[in-house]
Amino acid sequence: MNHQSSIFDRADLAILGVLQREGRLSNAELAARVNLSASACLRRVQRLEASGAIDGYAARLNPAAVGLGLQAFVRVQLRSHAAQAVQDFVGRVAGWDDVIACHALTGDMDYLLHVVVQDLEHFSRFLLDHLLNDSDVADVNSSLVLRTVKHERALPLAHLQG
Repeated sequence: MNHQSSIFDRADLAILGVLQREGRLSNAELAARVNLSASACLRRVQRLEASGAIDGYAARLNPAAVGLGLQAFVRVQLRSHAAQAVQDFVGRVAGWDDVIACHALTGDMDYLLHVVVQDLEHFSRFLLDHLLNDSDVADVNSSLVLRTVKHERALPLAHLQG
């Protein structure tokens, strides 16, 4: 089995580990943290960006602090699994700003949507406008988030180091 991680050595994994938690570090600070020269560190970061291992940089926002106080996970089952029906649904989901993640699933339901909205009224409107009145949707099951116990954005890279 060929793992993408096999192309990363300890220094690459160290760089990725630090950057995914502290993406605003200067190259000099990053180099010091991973015990590389600034030029070697910069070359590695550029290679990691070019390879797609580093997918981008962004600020992490607190949903409640910006007025998005309700999160929900919505499981969706489609009426048909024909290629066009699936493609149409996926295309519609791509245009829904309230959906911050959509995963195709195994099991009884076809998709899991992570929805972030202002409040219950906005969530109700989201369901009615996008899912409950959609003729391609057979079933919808929603779970509101009461409290987030753990939300780790950093990937678990430690086990990749051999």
